[in-house]
This record gives sequence, structure tokens and C-alpha cells, in this order.
Amino acid sequence: MDGMTSPAELYHAHRELLDRAISAASARDYWSAFPESPSKKVYGEEAAPAGDRAFTALLGQAFPIDVPGAVGSVSTERSPYGIELGVSYPKADPLALVAAARAAVPGWRDAGPQGRAGVAAEILRRLHARVFELAHAVQHTTGQAFVMAFQAGGAHALDRGLEAVAFALAATTRLPASAPWAKGPLTLEKTSTVVGRGVGLVIGCTTFPTWNGFPGLFASLVTGNPVIVKPHPGAVLPLALTVQVCREVLRDAGLNPDIVTLAAEEPGDGIAATLATHPDVRIVDFTGSSEFGDWLEANARQAVVYTEKAGLNTVVLDSTDDYRGLLGNLAFSLSLYSGQMCTTPQNILIPRDGIATDAGRRSPDEFGADLTAALDKLLGDPRRAGGTLGAIVNDGVAARLAEAGTATGVIHPSTAIADEQFPGATIRTPLVARLDAADEKTYTREWFGPVSFLITTDSTEHSLRIFTETVRAHGALTALVHSTSPSVLAAARTAALDAGVHLSENLTGGVFVNQTAAFSDLHGTGANPAATASLTDDWFVTGRFFTLQSRRHLPTVDPS
Repeated sequence: MDGMTSPAELYHAHRELLDRAISAASARDYWSAFPESPSKKVYGEEAAPAGDRAFTALLGQAFPIDVPGAVGSVSTERSPYGIELGVSYPKADPLALVAAARAAVPGWRDAGPQGRAGVAAEILRRLHARVFELAHAVQHTTGQAFVMAFQAGGAHALDRGLEAVAFALAATTRLPASAPWAKGPLTLEKTSTVVGRGVGLVIGCTTFPTWNGFPGLFASLVTGNPVIVKPHPGAVLPLALTVQVCREVLRDAGLNPDIVTLAAEEPGDGIAATLATHPDVRIVDFTGSSEFGDWLEANARQAVVYTEKAGLNTVVLDSTDDYRGLLGNLAFSLSLYSGQMCTTPQNILIPRDGIATDAGRRSPDEFGADLTAALDKLLGDPRRAGGTLGAIVNDGVAARLAEAGTATGVIHPSTAIADEQFPGATIRTPLVARLDAADEKTYTREWFGPVSFLITTDSTEHSLRIFTETVRAHGALTALVHSTSPSVLAAARTAALDAGVHLSENLTGGVFVNQTAAFSDLHGTGANPAATASLTDDWFVTGRFFTLQSRRHLPTVDPS
């Protein structure tokens, strides 16, 4: 499909995919458009080596992308796996980017919702054709292990992008583009045109640049907005590849490629703040620290601001009839990507008199020992451990881990893991420490990374009260309860509703609290301080556009 193809033609080419995505978003059952397994049986013999070669060819080079008003170049990335990246990017002039984006608005508006969705679907198709290259880029900027980078940074990110396209297309076509109107002898034709709110800004994060970046990018595009993509200086390459493909598709569709531009910067340049408060930037999507997310919400007053920050993800332990399954599931949740997920559990609440299990009653001390044993079993083989843990993404995570290691009550200290393939990688196992419910100063602080606390409470009721109060005050993206009691589960559901957080119950198998599936699971709620919206619901798209109406008399038809 490469070559000159109009937006309307792209919509018709991808109509079946778009209709299926809209249907899946409504049904909420399992559906994925992009296979998550990097197996040769799925992608063929050549896909993986070709992707590796394409990634390697980028290293040490100037990335092939043009940027309006570029002022020099920047090279800011360091692989958590220790390999030299050395990729340089044009350095952005923020004012030039905004001017270019504004100039691109009329043509993008005229493409219409279906045309814009067709372009977005083609972008996703071409990104999928480069998914192995994209996965290597995610791996060596974020520290995710390759399979996770392929899944979360590749296939699942593409699913999240398509989900946003589906919601945006459904919302922008809810009103008919044209409709006749009659009231007695009066006859009018009324047209409705979707108009984007303005220039969109996507501020990328260093851990999940594509998974968290694609929803805002595609929601803004389909609703009629040009988008400036501002990657985190530590994870530019995955989003640079994305912008490169966007601009190629736009050119091939006869559109202004400045509908999507890249804003690379040196650390400390502050381009995100400059762009986010520019009067023409009317949409801001941000994933990252609570500190800067709060600043954006307070200062980007001219824009609708969608933030996903982080918080105190909580596990409430009451009882279980599958103790072994609980331990294995929780150990994996704490270990996946070294806890560097905004959904990883931090606070594990257990009553002082222990929990009832099918292995007998387990005290907090015994549960701590059993969780430690489960972690050691999961991570005992260094090769298997590396594939689960990935690498520590930056010095901030390493510093928090070191600080936690000096605390009293550590029951599972973090240890180093060696990776034969990447000897320069910093790989650490999770740290778990024992606290009491009175130690609020410690556990009400977010410890992003492989740090969790086993917190002793007076009772399950006390645990639920702590859960509700801390999440309402500090936010959370996930919560988990383990109980065999219907009344406790009902109380946990009520507590989650009061706290404004999604709840998982009794996870003991292959579904984990820190994983969410596109087209089925919502990510974030907007109902607590950790996020201002869900990926993906109607609010995530409806704030990005307006519908403007025009009306005119229809000519009178002479009956004779």
C-alpha cells in the first residue's frame, strides 16, 4: 500500500479492521489485531533478523528524519543493557514546531474523521511491519527484556493505538456529517464538521514510550489535531521511529507531514514545559512523574491535560484457597520489568493475626518468608531471571533501590543478576521490606522501581481503610484483593469505588495485576490522583475536538 493513496482510499482499505476494532471496544472481550508472539511460526523466518539488522544500522548514526526549524542535533540515550547507541536527532525549535503544526491544520481537518482514521490505521500497519526493529529500540532505551519489549512496546502498544483510533472514530462520527431538516414548509440542510481542539503535545516517558504514547497520539490525530511528539531524552528512538513512519504515511497520502513532528531535546532544555504552556497547544498527553504531571495540570491552563502519573498500588490480603498460586502470581507481579511499571504493587497489606490459606494460617512473618521463597524460586535461574526482570532503566530507580536497602525490616534484599549476553546491564531482583501500618511516612511515598512493602495492619477492615485513604490521597493505577469471603470481596469492591481505582480479585493464574489488555481493560480511571483519564474511554477522546454546525435552506421544489 506504500505510494500515493488518498485518506479516503486508506479508510476503505482498512475499513474491516476499523469496524472490527470499534466492535471489540464495545464488546470488551478478548481481541488483538497484532500477534504478540515473536515466534518464527507467526512472523516468518526473516522478520527477526531483518529487524535486528535494521536496528543495528541506526546505531551511531544521525536518525533519518526532518524536523521544521531544527537547530543542531542531540544524542541523549544510554542503553540500560550497556551497548553504545549513539543515535543523534535534529534538535527541535519549539516555536517552529508549533507554527508548522498550525499550518498543517486545514488539510488535516479536511481529511475528515474516516480519512484520518484510514491514515492512522496505515501508520499502525507500517509500524507493525517494523515491529522487531521497534522492539529492539524499546529494549535498548527502556531496559525491558526483548520479549516484553516486543509485546508491550510493540504488539500491545499497537493494540492500544488502534483502540484509541476506534474510540476517536466512533466519537467523531456519532453525528451525521449531513442531515435534512424540515418543519412544515421550512426545509434546511445541516452539516456537522469535526474540528480539532488545536495542537496536541505527547510527552513520552522513559519506561513505556510507545504503550503510553500511542493512545494520545492516535486519539489526537483522528480527532483532527496535529501532534508534536516530545520523547523523554532517555527513550527517543521508539518515538522517533513512530514519527518517521507517521510522516511517511502522511506524505504518501498527499498530506502535510508536519501533522506529526518530533521534539527532541537535551536534558534540562525544558521543551515540554515551553510547549505545554504555549497558547496554541490545546491538548497535552503526559506519562511520567507525579511532580511534573501535577505541574502540567496546574499550569497548562489553555489545554485539556491528560496525565498518567503513578501512585500507591495496593494488595489487600485476607484469605485464599490457592496459597501457592497467590505467591507465584504476586512474585511475578513484583518482578516483571523490575517493578518499573506504573501498575506494579507497592503496598501489600496483611492483618496482624495473619491470613487463612489452604496451607494453614500464615502469620505476617510466615507470609514474608513464603513470598521471599517464591521470589527466589522464580528468579533462581539467572537467564530466566533476566528475561523477567529486564534492566534498571536509570539512576533514579537505582538510587531509590539503594535507599530502600538501608532501611530496617528488609526481608528480601535486592541482589544483582548477571546477563551473559549483556554484561554491562544493571539487573536487580525486587526488594521487600516489612513495615507497620503506623509507618505512613514511608509507604505513602511512591517508590517507583523494584521496592515493595509488606505492611502489618490491625485487621482486614483496617487494611481496606488504609487502602481507601491512601489511594484517594496519593492515587493508584491498580489494586488487588485476595479473599475467600464474599463479604470481604464486597467490601473491597466498595473500597475500590470509593478510592477510584480498578480492582482485581484473587489472581492466581496467568493474569497479573500489572497487566491490562487493550479493548477490554481500562488503564487509569481519572477518579484518583494517579491519572486524569482512562486508556481508553470516551472522555479520553471527546475532549480533543469540537463539532461545528452549518445550515442552509434547501431549494424549494416546484411540485409542477
